[in-house]
Amino acid sequence: MTPSTQQSEVILSINPANGQVAGQVEKNSERQVERAIDLANQAHIEGTWRKMLPHERAATMRRIAAYLLEDKERLALLQMRENGKPILECLRIVDNAANAWVYYAAVLETLETEVTPPRGNYLSHTILEPFGIVAAITPWNSPLMIESYKIAPALAAGNCVLLKPSEETPQTSLELLKFAKLAGLPDHTLQVIQGTGAEVGPKLINDDRVQMITFTGGTATGRTIAKAAAERLVPCTLELGGKSPQIVFADADLDLAVDGVVKGICGAAGQSCTAGSRLLIESRIYDDFLGKLKYEMSLVRVGAPHLETTQMGPLASFKHRDRVAALVDLAREEGATVELGGFSPQGELSSGAYYAPTLLTGLSNNSRTWNEEIFGPVLCVRSFDDIEDLMRDANCGSYGLAAGIWTREFQKAWDVGRAIDAGTIWINTYEQSSLSTPFGGFKQSGIGREKAAQCLRTYSQIKSFYWGMNT
Repeated sequence: MTPSTQQSEVILSINPANGQVAGQVEKNSERQVERAIDLANQAHIEGTWRKMLPHERAATMRRIAAYLLEDKERLALLQMRENGKPILECLRIVDNAANAWVYYAAVLETLETEVTPPRGNYLSHTILEPFGIVAAITPWNSPLMIESYKIAPALAAGNCVLLKPSEETPQTSLELLKFAKLAGLPDHTLQVIQGTGAEVGPKLINDDRVQMITFTGGTATGRTIAKAAAERLVPCTLELGGKSPQIVFADADLDLAVDGVVKGICGAAGQSCTAGSRLLIESRIYDDFLGKLKYEMSLVRVGAPHLETTQMGPLASFKHRDRVAALVDLAREEGATVELGGFSPQGELSSGAYYAPTLLTGLSNNSRTWNEEIFGPVLCVRSFDDIEDLMRDANCGSYGLAAGIWTREFQKAWDVGRAIDAGTIWINTYEQSSLSTPFGGFKQSGIGREKAAQCLRTYSQIKSFYWGMNT
């Protein structure tokens, strides 16, 4: 795509820790998006990438991982300046991104197709074929990692990928593209489209040559993408919002539970789809646990993301910080008591998009604040008396992404975990993650699953062969 030199065609990336410009990239026009699709389609038809043997594609993917790790510190700083995550977390994100390329290279080399049971004098078996062009649309909260979680299996399957990163965090995608080229990925097999969803999204999701869409982000946008995919009868995977409950029973290890609840809402400043943003405490320990929790949340070190002592940095943008603040104000109107936080820190943090860890009680289970995803360090708390009471509050609302259960009783954990409408259940831990375990949600938290070996099949089409034995 030919870059534009007009100022109006530039996307500025703003450092949320201080409001300064972190970088800029050139925005793509609709005509340039059309050209990118043309080039991807040509690359797919020529088939240089998809015709490579699995071990050859895998070798390229491992080289991409090596480049990521070689430049780990610079990539971590780049992401830190774009979305404000603490530097130690950004370093882990680069590791996770590299791991995705290594993992799917291994899956690709060991993937087996099937020889199916015949019902006649023939041999039948299956192979996997790529869709062709995959549009991958990614969010701003962990860009390099989520981009890799989508692109690595899509490329492993032999597809060409058009990546549309968030306009809030556009720079890491260009670094990933650079490393892919250095690693030997054929031209136009991976391309990056820069622009807002409103500007470039419609062309990506409505072009008939784009044969699959994968999206991580808000539920409203996910619904729009699902409608477009349904209209063209192409598959899509959607990883959307969440309002995940953490459940603390009286028999739990309360110190362990407090630590898990704090990390579940303050990690990434609550800007994670799986953030444990609802808390349900068994009534007979409610006051004691709430007191412990309030104290531990007050100790969370909010500060500049470049400091290794910082536990929670700013929110990813000033616009998003203002949205979180507005939802806390709404909670007050809905009758919530602000037990802790509920404000933007001043002093040396006043120039950034910071928001204090916030603890809300007194909300009804039909309030907007209890049910709406805030995507910030805001924890809504209720108590429960029995399992029926618990399940009513845990399962209410439109989301079903994850849940955490804290108890020493195995049977209780199993029964409650089975009853919760969520795609991931953590027991006596929270937000542990494994590339080898599928991830996705129930209800309006998404469609399909990411991660795990099965993800390579997600980006593939099954083709069946029958070989006659009579000749």
